[in-house]
Amino acid sequence: MRRILVLTGKLIGDLIDFFYPPFKRYFSRQFFRYGVSGAANVGFDWLLYFVVYNYVIQKQFVPLGFVTISPHIAALLITFPVTLFSGFLLQKYVTFTSSDLRGKEQLVRYMAVVGVNLLINYFGLKLLVEVLHLYPTPSKMVVTLICTIFSYFSQKTFTFKIKNTA
Repeated sequence: MRRILVLTGKLIGDLIDFFYPPFKRYFSRQFFRYGVSGAANVGFDWLLYFVVYNYVIQKQFVPLGFVTISPHIAALLITFPVTLFSGFLLQKYVTFTSSDLRGKEQLVRYMAVVGVNLLINYFGLKLLVEVLHLYPTPSKMVVTLICTIFSYFSQKTFTFKIKNTA
């Protein structure tokens, strides 16, 4: 399985690199790969969130017996594990391929950063949707942009850092 992931990551990386030359005076290859693979995952997240919110949950509150979850938060909780997994795989096998940290350590660190992102998402959506009364999908997009900035620096310097620089 690991071999398939490495080969797929290389294929995706090579495809992204094909479009890199016009941008190389502005961005490092790693930052470009992060941007493209991250944007693909964000697009996937937005599409999945839209489908879950509008067609699966159908904009309805979700009663769990002991608590009722608002539709925009329920959609977040459903889509979160899927985009957590796809995002980790893209970052590990496409963007930050030089990290010498063990995969399990990367995954734990990635989940910690994503946990912070989940809190930013939760409180951001609560603020934008319930306090400022903005639409859920554009609110999710705004919160995602904030998370992206935080995420890049966290993933580069913490999750996928290079221990041995020699």
